[in-house]
Amino acid sequence: MLLKAKKHIFLLVVATLIMITMTYHFTSEIFYTKSYDYMTKLTSHSRIPSKDIVLVIIDDKSLIQIGRWPWKRMKYAEIFDFLKEHTNAKVWAFDAIIVAPDYENSKDDEDYYRAVKKYSKLVSGIIFDKKEFNTLEQANFYDSELTLKKGIVVKDLRTGSAKRTSEFKSYTQSPENYIKNSQHLASLTTFLDGDGYVRKAPILIDYKGDLMPSLPISLYSKYTGITEFTLDNHFLQGQNEKYKLKMPVHHKDGMVYAYINYYSISKDTKYYSHDVISASDLILSIQAIKQGKKPLVDPEIFKDKIVIVGANANAQGMEDVRRTPISDIFAGPDIHGTLVNNMLDNKFMLNASWQYNLLLMFSLFLFVFIVVAVFPVATALGLSASAMFLFYLGAIFLYSKGVAINFIAPELFMIIAIAIGYSYRYLNEGFKKAQIERAMGKYISKDVMQNVMDNIDNLSVGGKKADVSILFIDIRGFTTISEKLSALEVSDILNKYFQELVPIIDKHQGIMNKFIGDAMLAVFGEPIKSENHALNAVLCANEMLATVKKLQTKWLDEGKPKIDVGIGIASGEVFIGNIGTEDRLEYTVIGDTVNTASRIENFNKVYKTKFLISESTFDRVQKYVDVLKIREVQIRGKIKKINIYEVLRVLI
Repeated sequence: MLLKAKKHIFLLVVATLIMITMTYHFTSEIFYTKSYDYMTKLTSHSRIPSKDIVLVIIDDKSLIQIGRWPWKRMKYAEIFDFLKEHTNAKVWAFDAIIVAPDYENSKDDEDYYRAVKKYSKLVSGIIFDKKEFNTLEQANFYDSELTLKKGIVVKDLRTGSAKRTSEFKSYTQSPENYIKNSQHLASLTTFLDGDGYVRKAPILIDYKGDLMPSLPISLYSKYTGITEFTLDNHFLQGQNEKYKLKMPVHHKDGMVYAYINYYSISKDTKYYSHDVISASDLILSIQAIKQGKKPLVDPEIFKDKIVIVGANANAQGMEDVRRTPISDIFAGPDIHGTLVNNMLDNKFMLNASWQYNLLLMFSLFLFVFIVVAVFPVATALGLSASAMFLFYLGAIFLYSKGVAINFIAPELFMIIAIAIGYSYRYLNEGFKKAQIERAMGKYISKDVMQNVMDNIDNLSVGGKKADVSILFIDIRGFTTISEKLSALEVSDILNKYFQELVPIIDKHQGIMNKFIGDAMLAVFGEPIKSENHALNAVLCANEMLATVKKLQTKWLDEGKPKIDVGIGIASGEVFIGNIGTEDRLEYTVIGDTVNTASRIENFNKVYKTKFLISESTFDRVQKYVDVLKIREVQIRGKIKKINIYEVLRVLI
């Protein structure tokens, strides 16, 4: 039984490990991002976007008021002229790239390229590409311009796999005059997760062995005045007297990226977290100023601000939105704004390591498993539910503070712990139950034990009337034998005697009801139902006598005293069931039939017989036995005499 228990425990452990491994794998690969998105959106309201960032968007209103897309490029210059001439904005960015000249408006293009040269606060965008430049001359020109205009210095302390060059070989081949006249260049390259969501963004890109800035880090540098940074495997850092940056970073394929700590979307828009102004309002404002009129937009709102100019309109295919944890239509320009905002706040989304997540999951699993294994069911479920709810609240708190943990997996681990815990309890209690049944089976019949187990919730004083056969068997002269032997020898003889006879009772569908010293009382017909219980009792008695005869021969050879027995059987109605108190019950039989069987067994001493049955039993088995009618006898307690019979031979 112990080996069987160990086998079940071993299988439970194996099943647990398989379930945990699969759960961890699937939750890490599938559910983690969903839980990350859910928690990010749920806690975004706790993060207030900065008013130091303003978005100027070419929107549907701009297309209506200024004209259809594409605009002549000098329209961009009007926006930048307004920012340069009439505001005290600290730095501005153009979240767009110029891929090719506008051949229909080449003069306008050249005017714009010349205008760009005067915008010292403007950061122009580029996008890296894995294709080579068309010619070596192009590569030399564009790469030298990028190195000259990246605007920051990064001390590279990366080691191992983190120090890797990207696969990018070129970047946007904008007209050379545009690149040459741009004061600052930064990457607009984005990073999409496998499901198309933007959860992180490149901060630096290792381009041909040199670290190039993204638009957000470039804007941060221009805004704060920090131009020198230090990069290692875990953080990008930089500081001056007023600002300090310590950004947790990750490394992949030559890109240094950070998780974006999103802010709640503004109630006034469905795309943005930060303040938004229509580009047309700035264009009309500078036109108004030139005409001596009041501008639509107060220039003071841009004072000391970071301004990001971009496009996002539903019309003419100009929609620039991304799927993000807080919205499936989050404006692309505001992703840059959000990351700059993170840097200004020095508050980022820090992803817990897989080691931490794994430790957290196993700790919660172990806690709930112990709770379920140790405490009562109601208490265990209450504590487990509380643990799951408190962990949920804890996860919300951590996400609100910018710490992303695996949320779904620990909750599932706790549910698995409940299932495994109760499986363990079920197995453990099953083993204990089996042990109890085996132990109690040594005191009461297995059938009585089964009856108890079947009615475990309804055990009480009471029973029923039943037609049964009662068998009494007693050792002749046992008192005399006992006087000649030690207590240990007597115990040894009785134990072996009972070990041989009790299985015979079970074999013939009887139950061993009780031991009375050296005597035994067996019941046939209840609780094991049998219409032929009288015959079963007779067959049992016959086999008992044959067994005792074998024991006599064996024990005489061993020098032990001769053991002889007498058996009495009576059939009839009895009360069978539980007697005693609510605290102490005994399953037994009571009634005249029991007394009759006991008295008949005693007549074996009078008539020198071994096997006597009552008249009621004889009436039921007479065609199966040869008997000798002894006589009518008076049974103490009965008014009428009854016939008793000695069974000489059983015919089956």
